[in-house]
Amino acid sequence: MHETKIADDMTHLRCNVIIEVLGKPKEHVEKALKMYVDRIRQDSDLIILKEEFADAKEKSGLWATFAELEMVVKGIRKLIAFCFDYMPSSIQILKPENYSLDRSMIEDFVNDLQARLHDVDMIVKKQNNENEFLKKNMQTTVKNLILISLIYGSLDREKLSKVTGIKPDELKIFLDSMVKDSKIKEENGFYSLIKQEMENAQE
Repeated sequence: MHETKIADDMTHLRCNVIIEVLGKPKEHVEKALKMYVDRIRQDSDLIILKEEFADAKEKSGLWATFAELEMVVKGIRKLIAFCFDYMPSSIQILKPENYSLDRSMIEDFVNDLQARLHDVDMIVKKQNNENEFLKKNMQTTVKNLILISLIYGSLDREKLSKVTGIKPDELKIFLDSMVKDSKIKEENGFYSLIKQEMENAQE
């Protein structure tokens, strides 16, 4: 029969942890994983007892590798932080095998988890806003490049592709949008500026 331990904020947890890295080239992936483990080793609240690195293997054009770590985590809060900071693919708690949490510890656990989830949510939203901003800027840049390319005369999609460096199929999306918005016109497969747009482009 296992003894039930009453956990407190500094109850040490012995764990088996797997950290995975995916990317390319192979050398970069292997180096990144070792740097990741070195970062863990520098944290005084995370003690690595054993480490084992797997050989990198190729999967669908990318290289994947992982490290299996046996470690001691100083406290339940630190375990939560570790999960968010290092994103392990799996965690197995070895010791203590049984422990109980009082109500205040459960409340602290949930509040800490919620706070970190909120931080992650804010980061994701910020990234999405930045991506949307970059996307709009890219679309504007491409459309301006098309307008400038058409200043000196009509061009078909193939020639516009060579001038702009954008693949014909991808370019068609922008061209169709600009025709719809009356920025340019299309006749018999050739695109040209509408008079007002020509005047604006030359200013």
